[in-house]
Amino acid sequence: MAVHADKPDNAGALAAAGADPRRPMMAGWSPGRLSLASLTPDLFAVPPGVPSLSPAESAAVAEARRLTAVSQEVDYDGLSLSCVAGIDAAEAVRRLDARVAEWDDAESMVEQLWGDSLSEEAVLTLGVTDVPGGCVVSQPWAYGARMPGVSRRLSIGTVCYSMYANPKSGNQGSILRDRAVEGWDLHPGGGWAASDDSAEEILRTYLYQGNAIAYCCAYVGLALTDARPFSGSPDLWVQLPPGDYWSYDGR
Repeated sequence: MAVHADKPDNAGALAAAGADPRRPMMAGWSPGRLSLASLTPDLFAVPPGVPSLSPAESAAVAEARRLTAVSQEVDYDGLSLSCVAGIDAAEAVRRLDARVAEWDDAESMVEQLWGDSLSEEAVLTLGVTDVPGGCVVSQPWAYGARMPGVSRRLSIGTVCYSMYANPKSGNQGSILRDRAVEGWDLHPGGGWAASDDSAEEILRTYLYQGNAIAYCCAYVGLALTDARPFSGSPDLWVQLPPGDYWSYDGR
């Protein structure tokens, strides 16, 4: 727990008192091995023959630091998103049967929708942005991009990680793969792995604790290059047709 919480002084004190940093804990990870992915990789001496991080794990660490730097300044309280692998913005718009929004002044439009964020027009207005590896559907002011009817359509033939940063109850995440729910009521960026998580998920949970946006992108393999999808400057603003986007509740 000390290593996972990035408390190297605490972890070092425990080791000095006799705790074994090489004791396997979850899915093969030991505190000593997990510390190799931290900012203090030399926290514990590595005995001969003990495996280091694999090339894939080292690449995941480097990408986590890059993604975190790109997204850490985003104020995402109240934002919703769907990160989708393998499709571009044009395909996302087609799947949602959305139309490109037309306003004379997009900046004034965004300000107006922020001011009435729960109106039908605001909830049905989404941003769509191409990102290496797929696309992001986002809404800075409300839950629209995470509605089940949105993520279900986006996930056809692929995987979609959706989240609403609920100001009242925290981050609410869901995973849909080809319209089927793989996870519901999740807490991306929450910081603690479950005992039955895979080795890959344990590393991802550790690397992205406190950064929900980067976690959502990493889960589906989006190589986000800037914060535009989440800062109110997407490639496209689109409007969903009126309809029921809640009947598929994902449970």
